[in-house]
Amino acid sequence: MLLCIDIGNTQIALGLYDDAADGSVVRPPLVRDWRMRTDPRMTADELEVAVRALLGSYAPEVSGIAGLSTVPSLLRELRLLLARRTDLPSVVVGPGVRTGVPLLVDNPREVGPDRVMNTLAAHQLCGTACVVVDFGTSTNIDVVSARGEFLGGSLAPGIEISMEALADRAAALRTVELVRPRSVIGKNTVECLQSGVLFGFAGQVDGLVRRIVAELDTSPVTVLGTGGLAPLMTDESETISTYVPDLTLLGLRLTYLRNPHGTSGARSDPTSRRPGTPN
Repeated sequence: MLLCIDIGNTQIALGLYDDAADGSVVRPPLVRDWRMRTDPRMTADELEVAVRALLGSYAPEVSGIAGLSTVPSLLRELRLLLARRTDLPSVVVGPGVRTGVPLLVDNPREVGPDRVMNTLAAHQLCGTACVVVDFGTSTNIDVVSARGEFLGGSLAPGIEISMEALADRAAALRTVELVRPRSVIGKNTVECLQSGVLFGFAGQVDGLVRRIVAELDTSPVTVLGTGGLAPLMTDESETISTYVPDLTLLGLRLTYLRNPHGTSGARSDPTSRRPGTPN
């Protein structure tokens, strides 16, 4: 089985895919998936212990690994961990790793590997121009052309960190559970906060997506939602049509299939190519 590891700023997502599946199958079902909290101080040894504990009985069945990290300290540890596992072919997203995604932006080095993987997977899934809304530490809205090019997008503070910042700065407010309130008009402080966050962020996303679609001036445009809070936000959004929970992991799987097994990537950001050049 292929183990895909997506190390984000807040959470680490892991997914197992059956590597016996036909490579032409863009979205094979996940055999199993997990999430764990990101600790930027984690060493390669600690990362290996945590991953093995989550895998449990699946560990002996892992036959290959594809990974990425948006946390520089953990990118080093991930590479160190995989360098030790000479028995397993592996790919870490980085320069020299083929994704086939042209980065049509001013500075490709600024594009995170998760955004590249989302672009790759979204284009393979839809085959149309796409807008990907990734609800993570930040809310990333990425734009993909009908040819699979990364065109740029918008970045906004994430939902959870926005709630934490509000609770920290306002003495009378606190962090609340993010669930749908009874109505937009909250009847108590908790409901007011839930309304402002849930419907406010949905409105922000819808406003940005509508502006992006108008600027693209093409049709059709598929709008996908992904990330930890996507299930809740997708229900409230008027523009997100499809929820794909494992979009980044799917991108990692596709990248693994596109590269000679054993490619580990270079030592810097994965998007160090000039605009218009496939990564």
